Amino acid sequence: MDFDLSADQRELQAAARQLLDDRSGTAEVRAHLAGGLASDPALWSSMVDQGWCAVAVPEDQGGLGLGWVEAAVLLEEVGRHLAPVPFAPQLLTIAAVVGRPEHRDLLDRLVAGTAVGTVAWTPRAGVLAVVGDDSPRLTGRLGPVEAASMADVAVVVAPDGAYLVDLEAHGRPPAEPAMDLTRTLSWLTLEGTPATRLGGAELSARLGALGAVATSSLLLGGSDRVLELATGYAKDRIQFGVPIGSFQAVKHRCADMLVDVEGMRSATWYAAWAVATDEPGWELAASTAKVWCGDASKRVMASGLQVHGGIGFTWEHDLHLFIKRAQADQVAFGDASHHRAALASTLRDEVLAGRGVL
Repeated sequence: MDFDLSADQRELQAAARQLLDDRSGTAEVRAHLAGGLASDPALWSSMVDQGWCAVAVPEDQGGLGLGWVEAAVLLEEVGRHLAPVPFAPQLLTIAAVVGRPEHRDLLDRLVAGTAVGTVAWTPRAGVLAVVGDDSPRLTGRLGPVEAASMADVAVVVAPDGAYLVDLEAHGRPPAEPAMDLTRTLSWLTLEGTPATRLGGAELSARLGALGAVATSSLLLGGSDRVLELATGYAKDRIQFGVPIGSFQAVKHRCADMLVDVEGMRSATWYAAWAVATDEPGWELAASTAKVWCGDASKRVMASGLQVHGGIGFTWEHDLHLFIKRAQADQVAFGDASHHRAALASTLRDEVLAGRGVL
């Protein structure tokens, strides 16, 4: 069995990396941050033109007909380049409305990039109050929500259902101060806000799993880049007349980072495939990926900081940008503790039902 990417997926990865190398290098990201914009419109336009938003949409609905493994490949590159665009929430919004004829116009706008979507997710019952069935109204405060301040629609995901809210009509929330300056975060406050019901608990579970896959992919890309930065610095930094990479303690740090990143890659790619194909245990796969990527990324970021010494924590060095973005992704769509609890609950139910768990 081949657990690697196919030739076509490798080509997609190479093309995505080339685009982002050209348009979202660290110099371009820093220039964007200096401009104070919520998103990079030129980069977003280039990604849309190459069909990134259509990657997981069937061909008969105007998409490329690929899937979430390919989406994970693209998200990995977005995380690797700190791309200041709302790509993950856009893909998740598309996943919520794809295959629904009544929302075909919105789907077309999302795929074309003329509309921007975001997802507000909560795992706790009672946080969102829903009144009415045919014309539900939502009350609650959710967040932080990425790109809500610039989104046209929001998909609100609670344990018992998913709802579509027209932010263009009912007002976008303001952006809040955040440590990660490469994207905007907001609190989405709903006060009897009209919404459209998209589906029940099954859709909510799938969107939560896709959110875990998306954030795991972003963490993978960022961690892989930090590994490269650390090993490159270890080769170049001279101490006592030799590169610091020749010291055993530094070698061990870099080796542990590599083990963590490769584990992140395996868990994330498998989870993306399992959720996309309805493989039995896809919820377990998504939670496993988020647990491993959440914890492993913390170790990778800490080791990268140690290898670089104090310089890695300064504004002048790029490493701190990856650390700040990783901290947000580690808690988005459930942190490692949340997904460990989800894994334990699911496995307990399987054992009590007399079914195997391996």
